[in-house]
Amino acid sequence: MTSNTVSASTVEPGGAPSGFEADKGPDSVGAAVRGYVDKIRGGDLGALPAVLGIVVLTVLFYALRPETFLTPLNLTNLLVQAAPITLLAMGLVFVLLLGDIDLSAGVVSGVCAAVSAQLLAEQGVSWWVAILAALITGLVIGLVTGTLVGLIGIPSFVVTLALFLGLQGVTLRIIGQGGTVPIREPVIRGLTNEYVPVTGGWILAAVVVLLYAALQLNRWRVQRARGLASAPLGIVIARIAVIAVVTVVITAILSADRALSAAVELKGIPYAIPVVVVLLLVLTFVAGRTTFGRHVYAVGGNSEAARRAGINVTRIRILVFGLSSTMAAVSGLVAAARLSSVTPGSGGGNTLLYAVGAAVIGGTSLFGGRGRVRDAVLGGLVIAIIANGLGLLQVSAYLNFIITGGVLLLAATVDALARRRAAAAPR
Repeated sequence: MTSNTVSASTVEPGGAPSGFEADKGPDSVGAAVRGYVDKIRGGDLGALPAVLGIVVLTVLFYALRPETFLTPLNLTNLLVQAAPITLLAMGLVFVLLLGDIDLSAGVVSGVCAAVSAQLLAEQGVSWWVAILAALITGLVIGLVTGTLVGLIGIPSFVVTLALFLGLQGVTLRIIGQGGTVPIREPVIRGLTNEYVPVTGGWILAAVVVLLYAALQLNRWRVQRARGLASAPLGIVIARIAVIAVVTVVITAILSADRALSAAVELKGIPYAIPVVVVLLLVLTFVAGRTTFGRHVYAVGGNSEAARRAGINVTRIRILVFGLSSTMAAVSGLVAAARLSSVTPGSGGGNTLLYAVGAAVIGGTSLFGGRGRVRDAVLGGLVIAIIANGLGLLQVSAYLNFIITGGVLLLAATVDALARRRAAAAPR
């Protein structure tokens, strides 16, 4: 007797599809596709809007600037430009999953970069000491923030708004009024200004594809062996093929010589990109495959229910803010490497707004309980493509702000409407 009842959840943490939610029979690709369509109709759009946004914006800017937009030089600049915002947004995803907000994340990145820069310039410490000091600074700020929010019970908006204002004064005190601290350390500057050798880049790409394929196929094998619901093998292979194609195309583009002068050779993957990829993999594992990650989703979905289930909600909040601020420190270091300096305004301005926008545009809900770390990457690419494309078109700065704000508002509207549709759908 055949039954459609499955023995495992068909939805992973974050409201995202587990990949086998519509699998009604063995290797039923058609059923999986129909299930995905039904899921979208039910309001669970996932990362689809962000992916469509990347495709549409790429086609649009290529049509308007075919001679410059998709060149290896511009695409490299675009990816490096997206790295600091993407890293900051990765940490914010966890905060948003709780239904909280961290308005101080941008200026935390500036404080951490300032600490690192001053240690390098004034104390002459080694690069690894400067990086470690920045990470510890971010972690301490995050733990203090989390304690005020989780233990004392002050709303995260109020705490992080106060820190947003206060930490700007800390950066100003470290750097000095109107001052600039240059970053001359080769290792730190190399994050965005040096490149993985071409051969090493292709080896790295092959490792990423093979590792992803091994994990996907092993997961499928384990699920089938234990009688759990699983995606059809055809869907699994299609996912691997898509990742392989994207990885190969990006590697090929970045491996091309993009120097403007024939006398100079400039090719290879910027080191910032492997940093983003490694942290994406690590944080994705933390969010989806650890007790901590599942508790984050549980607290974001219903904190009272999570508390009654025995989850230490206060501890989860403290740790999440610590994680967010540590990622802000990483973002600050990459931003400082890109600009080769730190100023009193580092991490201020629109840094936070772009990072929150990246997470929301990528598919993370502002209402908590739904989102994935990859949302930060997809949303960060959307933000970077808009800024880069409008820059190539030499559009006035005010239009850049208006268009970016409009895209964020559209993403938030889609999120709200999708949640309403999902709530109204029959269970």
